[in-house]
Amino acid sequence: MLVVAATQRELALLDGADTFCCGIGPVEAALQTARAIEERRPDAVLHVGIAGAHGIEPPALVLGSEAVYCDVIDPGSTLPRVERAHPDAALLERLRAALPEALVLPIATCGRVGGGSGYDVEAMEGFGVLRACELAGVPAVELRAISNSPAEPDRTKWRFDDAFAALADALKRLDVL
Repeated sequence: MLVVAATQRELALLDGADTFCCGIGPVEAALQTARAIEERRPDAVLHVGIAGAHGIEPPALVLGSEAVYCDVIDPGSTLPRVERAHPDAALLERLRAALPEALVLPIATCGRVGGGSGYDVEAMEGFGVLRACELAGVPAVELRAISNSPAEPDRTKWRFDDAFAALADALKRLDVL
């Protein structure tokens, strides 16, 4: 299994796992993940990282029931577009069994903080990673630890250390690595 994250700090939580840093943002994540899949040909991908959430206290864990690309949603448009990517059902169930406390919710993907309006959880890379995996036929799932509310403008109040600790604990408990 290939573990993908946007930053080296998120990947530093893993020892001995096959990891890849996809970069920050939906476009970079999609392009770099597609490249990694082509080069490494993993059996599955676990996308991990921290996220913001409305009404969910840090450092809660969230497994993505789907990744929604909010930057392309336009209710008034009639042009077809892909705005959702879904995790592999069997892989999601394996992670749910290993992390029973994790919430299972849609995770908004957006290029800016606060851009995931209409969703409780938002991050910047999930759709790009999951969509690249879908197109390559590689099972994937997204796991996030909540660090903040996107509505909190004072980033010194964001709980990065708590979220990283929760993510590290969750990764130690997974039998998929």
